Amino acid sequence: MGAVVVVVVVVVVVVVVVVVVVAPPSPGTATDATARPPTRRPVRIRVLRRTTSRYGWAGPDPPSVRLITVTTLTPAVFVGHGNPMNALEHNRYTEAWSRFGATVSPRAVLVVSAHWYVNITAVTAMARPRTIHDFYGFPPELFAVDYPVPGDPEVAARVSEVVKPAYVGLDADSWGIDHGTWSVLVHMFPKADVPVLQLSVNAQMSLDEHLALGARLHQLRTEGVLIVGSGNVVHNLRLLDWHAPGVGEDWARRFDDAAREVMTHDPAGLGSVSAHPDFARAVPTPDHFLPLAYLAGLAGASNQRAQTLVDGYEMGSLSMTAYQLPGATL
Repeated sequence: MGAVVVVVVVVVVVVVVVVVVVAPPSPGTATDATARPPTRRPVRIRVLRRTTSRYGWAGPDPPSVRLITVTTLTPAVFVGHGNPMNALEHNRYTEAWSRFGATVSPRAVLVVSAHWYVNITAVTAMARPRTIHDFYGFPPELFAVDYPVPGDPEVAARVSEVVKPAYVGLDADSWGIDHGTWSVLVHMFPKADVPVLQLSVNAQMSLDEHLALGARLHQLRTEGVLIVGSGNVVHNLRLLDWHAPGVGEDWARRFDDAAREVMTHDPAGLGSVSAHPDFARAVPTPDHFLPLAYLAGLAGASNQRAQTLVDGYEMGSLSMTAYQLPGATL
């Protein structure tokens, strides 16, 4: 009788199970507006790799478990907003703002606008912020602009929470959305469907204190909040030349270049530009420069360098330079 050959085929199955776990709130965590939004918290991915066969474990090692924490940073940006008429115009600055807006899908936008320059740090906390036309002498079409975005009281509470021990008050009814915000966001988010909040620029704080406050806002980037600084690196209204479109005076260019060198190499060292010979002419008042400090503080907190989004000059004494911090996965 011929030999009978029995071939036993052992099927080895490799099973990879990916379990996505959203970490539950810690005991005692509030469930009201002060709670961190659960949909934007870092995600832990549990990977179980199991090698088995019909006869049991194929090897001596038990199943392995790896915990991977994924933290995603939302981009951040500083915009040189310039003339309020940019809200109605289409030029290379507004086109750059539009392109940037098309790349992000934030849960909310927090804007540090030069035009809310007061003696306290506060964040708008109303559900429906009003559109503020805080200027004069412009055509009726500009006063007719309405940007009916929702607010987000829960995000406002988070702003107040993440910066502690620094104080940020909740403004329920006094301010709204000024042109430093809506003249930019009408291009970034033209549908007005993303909640928008404003953070005031506290006139009583030093440049270093604004840098520190910007760094404390870093946590919000991990929760899907887009942080926008809106001002101008060079902003001297007394020296404006309305007949010089696209022109920057030599002193304006020198200071803008010095600021760019710092922002693209060592943003946390932004305070050094106050010693620049052209600082007094470029920054006769701090209101439009200080929003840049928030992007610099965020860059330092995330160990990032700013990238130039768009640049240029207008009317001799305005820099339109904009910077961005790209999104990242940590």
